[in-house]
Amino acid sequence: MSKIVVTEFVSLDGVIEEPRWTFEFDRAAEGDTFKYDELFEAEALLLGRVTYEGFAAAWPNMGQDEFGQRMNSIEKYVVSSTLADEAATWGKTTVLRGDVVAEVTRLKNQPGGNLLVEGSAQLVQTLVAHDLVDEYRLMIFPIVLGAGKRMFPSSVPQPSTLAVTNSQTVGSGVVLLNLSAHGDTAR
Repeated sequence: MSKIVVTEFVSLDGVIEEPRWTFEFDRAAEGDTFKYDELFEAEALLLGRVTYEGFAAAWPNMGQDEFGQRMNSIEKYVVSSTLADEAATWGKTTVLRGDVVAEVTRLKNQPGGNLLVEGSAQLVQTLVAHDLVDEYRLMIFPIVLGAGKRMFPSSVPQPSTLAVTNSQTVGSGVVLLNLSAHGDTAR
């Protein structure tokens, strides 16, 4: 069984949209290691269409180092009702259509490693609402943006207790936070 790991750059008020605002902060070497480890521990990326299209436009031009090469070569699943197969050309990409929850549950139930979700606000909210997230790996930045897409939906079927499995403040106050979504560390 695969784990769904959501990784995000998050403001203090929960905004994850267009994270260019993170560039003004120093996330230190520990922050770089945090991002490196999660990518290299993943078996595949699970992305929404908007994030996929943005990554597909940028990452092929950034494949000079090990991280960029991994981003370009890792298997990708993109959730979309509008992306045509012939437009999904960034490496090995599979487009998931139809019932998002059923398709992601099917992927999750297959043997394998982590499915890493980056960005993809609408997809993340769907996964959260259906209790499909196993782990959160967050970089929380000391800024309040006031507006933008949020990581969590405005309502959930029931409260979720999360277990902090690791927490570290680095650089210019960036918090690296790992949470188990099911209140335990064994899942």
